Amino acid sequence: MSKSIVLVTGAGTGIGHLSVKALALAGHTVYASMRDIDGRNAAKVRELRDWAFANGADVRAVELDVLSQASADAAVATIVAERGRLDVVVHNAGHLVIGPTEAYTPEEISKVFDTNFLGTQRVNKAVLPVMRGQRQGLVLWVSSSTTRGGFPPFLGPYAAAKAAMDSIAVTMAYELARFNIETSIVVPGAFTAGTDHFANAGKPADAATSAAYAAYDGLMDQVGARLTELMPPEADPAAVAADIARIVGLPHGTRPFRSITDFVDDGVTAVTEVAERVRVEFAERIGIADLLRPSGARVD
Repeated sequence: MSKSIVLVTGAGTGIGHLSVKALALAGHTVYASMRDIDGRNAAKVRELRDWAFANGADVRAVELDVLSQASADAAVATIVAERGRLDVVVHNAGHLVIGPTEAYTPEEISKVFDTNFLGTQRVNKAVLPVMRGQRQGLVLWVSSSTTRGGFPPFLGPYAAAKAAMDSIAVTMAYELARFNIETSIVVPGAFTAGTDHFANAGKPADAATSAAYAAYDGLMDQVGARLTELMPPEADPAAVAADIARIVGLPHGTRPFRSITDFVDDGVTAVTEVAERVRVEFAERIGIADLLRPSGARVD
């Protein structure tokens, strides 16, 4: 297996943090990106550095705020200056919000999209010129089973932003194929433990409108409890990180377009089987089947 230079966004916690470790243990050089690495996230950087030293792994922290194009550009420039290339970007950065959709202002929803959707575009604007110049690369997107599976209410803005990200990932897969840039979409299902996803979830500022939904009080706790009951003992978000490391380690051109880690069976697998068949058949019907896989030789 060839070793890659990998950039992981949102590496401070959760699946991003776990993915950094899984990728590094597999022998890759991993740039763990997060905001304020010299300030509020300095402790996380120290923990990763100590872990890497103890495990003989190559992990490097890099400052990257997905809300800033200048920050994304600087992060990628640092990686290329140090390593001469960038082989993989893992679009993981995101933020969960929970609350009645009506209670969110358009400006609040725009901020959700800014982090979960537009952030990937800023990173791509920095990464893709490098990969196109290399004539090779992998763009790996961490999506969500909410885009095709069942999910409860009160996740409206988050689910919408994830659906937008998933959609643009599919579109860009076609647009990048002739540059020999591969696309994989990793789809985690629900996890009730192992991340701070729900503990750190944002809420709408409009408390009065939220209170008007008192008829739903306790619903999310009820859903969480039921999901916990449905989770098998082996359900762990580390399984998503392991899948990401597995995909990155596969030979170029052989990676799955979409890979699902769903311990609850929320329907995303069944829907994806149909959707992927339709996607492939339609591409063949309109004469763009060559765009279903990366093409072209790497220029060294």
